[in-house]
Amino acid sequence: MDFLIPNVTDVIDILLVAFLIYRVIQLSRRTGGYQILIGIGILFILYFITSILDLRMMTSFLKVLKDYWIIVFVILFQPEIRSLFIKIVKTHDLRSLFKDTKTSVYSPLLNAVSIMSFRKIGALIVIENQRKLSEYVENGEIIDSRISLKLILTLFNNKTILHDGAVIIRKDRILAAKVVLPLSESIEYTKKLGTRHLAALGITEVSDAFAIVVSEETGRISAARNGQIYTGISIDELAQRIKDETG
Repeated sequence: MDFLIPNVTDVIDILLVAFLIYRVIQLSRRTGGYQILIGIGILFILYFITSILDLRMMTSFLKVLKDYWIIVFVILFQPEIRSLFIKIVKTHDLRSLFKDTKTSVYSPLLNAVSIMSFRKIGALIVIENQRKLSEYVENGEIIDSRISLKLILTLFNNKTILHDGAVIIRKDRILAAKVVLPLSESIEYTKKLGTRHLAALGITEVSDAFAIVVSEETGRISAARNGQIYTGISIDELAQRIKDETG
């Protein structure tokens, strides 16, 4: 009876077929081709039944029709198929069909980092992962607000009293600002990096957090993770690192 137990490939196969059938039904409802789709379905059922009963003449007849079903389908739904491909070409990729939720959540953050980099506004942002940073949040100013471009730019404006220290983010919320973080004592970095970069390294040495630094002197963007820092990265590379290295 082991052959009745589906493996991972079987499950994927079933899900893909189910998704395609669902999309075809949706398409047929919008285009008024629902009755045609039912007719094709009936032919499939007849072909299956005649194959089981070994009705050779009927099976041969339906098999000939089966070879042309795909052509009939393409002809009937040609305008809709063309419209789908046009949408894909306009977006240049499949990102519109499979939206990346994580990138969407951090879009305001990425925009803020890009602006601060251009304007040479110093910033230190920490994205919390599995290990909670509650003890560090408590020593800062509690914000507890959704991530927004204007809020991040305001927090790091050097004319505000909150611009010193780090901002800590948990999921889609800014938890606190003006947070004091432990500084890295690594000999490799202490002599050549400033306080923000050492703080970014320090928090990633004691937790699984992901830290972002914008240099006030050069505007260069850096990212720290697991006690390692990567300097001079582009905003696109930062977006990919956030996607890959945050939970």
